[in-house]
Amino acid sequence: MPEQTILKMSDSSGVGTITLNRPNVFNGYNKEFLIKLREVVTELESDRAVRVIMLRGAGKHFSAGADINWFKELAEASMDTQLEAARLSTGAMRALDKCTKPTIALIHNACFGGGTGYAAACDIVIASEDARFAITEVRVGITPAPILIQLVKAIGVRQMRRYALTAETFDVVQAKSIGLVHEICPVGGLDKAAASVIDALLRGGPIAIRDTKNLIGEVGNSTLSDEVAERLAGISAAGRGTTEGVEGFSAFLEKRIPDWYQVDK
Repeated sequence: MPEQTILKMSDSSGVGTITLNRPNVFNGYNKEFLIKLREVVTELESDRAVRVIMLRGAGKHFSAGADINWFKELAEASMDTQLEAARLSTGAMRALDKCTKPTIALIHNACFGGGTGYAAACDIVIASEDARFAITEVRVGITPAPILIQLVKAIGVRQMRRYALTAETFDVVQAKSIGLVHEICPVGGLDKAAASVIDALLRGGPIAIRDTKNLIGEVGNSTLSDEVAERLAGISAAGRGTTEGVEGFSAFLEKRIPDWYQVDK
């Protein structure tokens, strides 16, 4: 039976839930995962009975970003295959970002790499006290191109210049202070914390909420054009096959320090 990488459900109150469901690899994404994620976002967005969409992760962590083993395979693949993968990544993030219905990300434990992109692409982020964040791509020798626009919109250029360049891990309190997280709750309390937010969203007129979200995007200059999306996909694809990209993923998989980090001992 094929792996159900993304789970979808909806309830009678109008809440649709997307669950990232690859807990054995900390909900890391691969080709099938990205295709299904975009498909499910589109389905819930098109469902007239769904008024709010929640995104969460199965298992111990929300998401550690990419499936490193898939990225390792891509480093040795053709440029066309790499570009296809980058388009999938950029497209999935774009679908979540441009969704016309209000979206809520529920974050627990690790939220790294592409996981921070999911969070930034959602309208509202609630995280438990154990949540940790990192924009990790440069540590493996690539850029976070597919999630760059969403993160810049969420935390601003100044914060991105620090956290995307250092790839350092920061806690949920810092994530809230820079704007990535809206609300912090106790561990195990995500559903309780989300309930009041969902109720507030359901109290608003569905059309008014849709139009307000669209207008915020327009006045905030947040539209991601097809041209820019394609450029970001190209940057992402090209990075995987570079010397740094190959060395970065090799070092990660081999659990060693990459050759660009030389320190006196």
